[in-house]
Amino acid sequence: MINYNPLHCLPSSAELPDSDDTPVDNELQNLIPNLLNTILALAWADRTDWFLGVDMGIYYAPSQPPLVPDGFLSLGVERFVGEDGRLSYVLWEEDGIVPIFALEVVSKTYGGEYEQKKLDYAKLGILYYAIYVPTRRNRRKRQPLEVYRLENGEYVLQSGDRVWMPEIGLALGRERGIHLGREREWLYWYTQDGQRLPTPEELAQQEKQRADRLAERLRTLGVDPSEIE
Repeated sequence: MINYNPLHCLPSSAELPDSDDTPVDNELQNLIPNLLNTILALAWADRTDWFLGVDMGIYYAPSQPPLVPDGFLSLGVERFVGEDGRLSYVLWEEDGIVPIFALEVVSKTYGGEYEQKKLDYAKLGILYYAIYVPTRRNRRKRQPLEVYRLENGEYVLQSGDRVWMPEIGLALGRERGIHLGREREWLYWYTQDGQRLPTPEELAQQEKQRADRLAERLRTLGVDPSEIE
């Protein structure tokens, strides 16, 4: 008797393209989700049950092209898969776990963020969908940041400048800050009480300030900090 497992007939991530081969037309489409990823890597350093993909294909059916958000977050999956990491996010290799959050950063040309992509992500079952408009010239008819929650198969716009997502345990919002030396508005994660999670650069600056204060205190005591091993 032959044991037939249809999963064995599905292509693996190594056999599938890792994106839709469509280049981004604005570097912010990568910088913004990558910043969210690095913040999470600090805040959730002791967790291994999450993955945030940037410009990576989500394969949901072997006969369909992938969906490729600018960023997406999955919970309940392995954070690290081998030394080389994921080539793409393939649902049948992830125990069918659908990402809980997807992000689109609107560039100089609209890419269906408010129409087709919204339908596609809802059909896939992504619980939260965020659309961010980073440039002022495109904000005349849209809110800078819109976060939708999937309810009864349709996305419902959530209210507030910072949207709390209880299933993730974080809120998403925007404010001005400095990242990679660039001062502008960025997206950040927040706690339920509104505290913004720090970036790696901010933590490094805080550590430097603490070290500088300690060195100054030592000098006032007549101790040369450079002579302390």
